[in-house]
Amino acid sequence: MSQHPNWTPLHARLHRTLRQRRLLVQHQRLLVAVSGGQDSLCLIALLLGLQPKWDWQLAIAHCDHRWPADEGIAAHVQCIAQRYSLPLYLQIAPEVTTSEAAARQWRYQTLSEVALSQGYSGVVTGHTKSDRAETLLYNLMRGAGTDGLQSLTWQRPLTEGVQLVRPLLNVTRTETFQFCQEQNLPIWEDAYNQDLKFARSRIRQELLPYLRKHFNPQVETALAQTAELLRADVEYLENAAQSLGQQAMASVSEDEQDTERRANLRLNRSILQQAPLALQRRVMRQFLAIAQPAAPSFEQIEEMTALITAPNRSRTSSFPGGATAVVEGDWIIFK
Repeated sequence: MSQHPNWTPLHARLHRTLRQRRLLVQHQRLLVAVSGGQDSLCLIALLLGLQPKWDWQLAIAHCDHRWPADEGIAAHVQCIAQRYSLPLYLQIAPEVTTSEAAARQWRYQTLSEVALSQGYSGVVTGHTKSDRAETLLYNLMRGAGTDGLQSLTWQRPLTEGVQLVRPLLNVTRTETFQFCQEQNLPIWEDAYNQDLKFARSRIRQELLPYLRKHFNPQVETALAQTAELLRADVEYLENAAQSLGQQAMASVSEDEQDTERRANLRLNRSILQQAPLALQRRVMRQFLAIAQPAAPSFEQIEEMTALITAPNRSRTSSFPGGATAVVEGDWIIFK
């Protein structure tokens, strides 16, 4: 494993991506999540190759889930950190999680804590175009709306003062593998990726190859482009809905705000009636996120949206804990 890999077309592409999308800045302290697999090995090698141009301070973080199949992987990542002379933050899960979602939540929580405590402003992960395609398919089959389908954005705030950055979203897993082969990087074969009891592994091992063979050889690129287009649409619609929702909630006049009414959240229907259905639904989803502890279901959002044009005294029925939404004249009141 060479200290400074030769400048390759992939280095050039990443350099361009970082500048065009303004993902990272010069002299930044970056914590790079390294699992030991091909994508994260490719990422750390590329960042080291670009380091002379960007003058970053790089460190490696590794999250050990204590899964039986992962035995030895932490020592493997330790060797990588030593060979590159980089600081290593090795985090071990307090308990063995069995679900993908719980493992992912612990990982991001842990990366946030390390970045905050050690003064890293960016956490960089090796998610690829292939991951983006898989996530879109996974969310589509779970019935997610456009918000779920935009899947794996280039960057998002991880916690206050720490940005999560995914600079390889225009690189496929085939390309990261090829890069590792050319640079003689020691890939750790992740048993998790082969385990078909995980939905994402089945998408990776069975569904995507099937789609590539029978429908579109460039299916990953097509799905990743769809996610990218949806990302901009979602951002625009979310902002528009937020602005509309604030108008609908803020239109309670001073003299109406007595104690009894303040106890109930209210929306002005006449303001919402002028809006397109896409915005009405989003306003209702945002409103319900404030009104109740659990994430709103599709049925709840539809019921609330129907109240915008429903007759007076109409009410909803699908809320837990006895909560209801009632139409009173121009108002939808959530009680």
